[in-house]
Amino acid sequence: MDGVKPRLAYLDCWLDPAGDEAISGAPNIELIRLRLDVDEGEVWRELATAHGYQTLPSTETPDQFRPSRQLIERCPNLLCVAASGAGYDMFDVDACTEAGVLVVNQSGSNAESVVQHVLGMMLAISKQIIQSDRAIRQPERDWTRRGYAGGELTEKTLGIIGLGNIGRRLAEICSSVFAMRVISYDPYITADDFIRRHARSVDLDTVFRESDFVSVNCPLTNETRGMVGGEAFDLMKSTAIFINTGRGGIHDELALASALADGRVAGAGLDVFEVEPPAADHPLLSFDNVVVSPHQAGITAESQANMARWAAEQWITIFAGSRPPRLINPEAWDRYRSRYEDLLGRPVSEESELCA
Repeated sequence: MDGVKPRLAYLDCWLDPAGDEAISGAPNIELIRLRLDVDEGEVWRELATAHGYQTLPSTETPDQFRPSRQLIERCPNLLCVAASGAGYDMFDVDACTEAGVLVVNQSGSNAESVVQHVLGMMLAISKQIIQSDRAIRQPERDWTRRGYAGGELTEKTLGIIGLGNIGRRLAEICSSVFAMRVISYDPYITADDFIRRHARSVDLDTVFRESDFVSVNCPLTNETRGMVGGEAFDLMKSTAIFINTGRGGIHDELALASALADGRVAGAGLDVFEVEPPAADHPLLSFDNVVVSPHQAGITAESQANMARWAAEQWITIFAGSRPPRLINPEAWDRYRSRYEDLLGRPVSEESELCA
């Protein structure tokens, strides 16, 4: 390969050996492991010379090494930064775009894992599996099994906020397996997309007003931050269940706690919080009808391997001079092309390589 050998810095490790295996087949990429157990100055010196930067998940990436405006300014050779999974809310996308730095993610790599987590929460809460498990473990026997009679998913209405890789798969399973009626709010897709993705397009209020289950499956962005507040919970049926496996900050946690306390919402499943992990005295942790998990919906052996492999293969695509398939900020492309040619000494192709 002509030109400069690109340098890819990755934070601490790949999520799975599949990443190492995939990237090892690209001898024209110089790999730089940024260890977190060494002097911070050494990490910055290595990062400042890198052309690509692969981060860890947001909960494991130290604040100073998140792709902020300050980091972009300190690393003048950076051409692209990559999220380990689908979420990129810790990235300053505007700063990257201004600097001609591409932002990519691995959207879809952990979709099956997240979908199955949502289904698990829907079933656990509606069937009162967690509640009855807790009751059985107590010495008091002042309950009967009929007190934990749950409800089925069959023919209920599911409202999905965000009909992307996760939302569409959730819609497909719920509509076919459980004969659920699926409605969705997603202002970024077309009417034909809704049809292909097994859902009917509605506005956000209708999602909350008509659904028996509401599932948040959109990213945290300027548009979605604080999108679900007290007014939305007021619209919900008192028998409805709210689930968020997207990102903390999309829904108002105190408003949800208030709705649960007043019986305006029947239960909640939360994999994400604004501050993770939440404090032990967080009000939402006091409810038996709230099932929580530590931002693990997308973490399985299978999804970790997918995320690492997809990331490695996308880097191979990028440094081969092709347009990456999971590009978040296409507005940066023109300036990126010029910088790529200046820094690496070879042209960029307009074609996008096909990879996972």
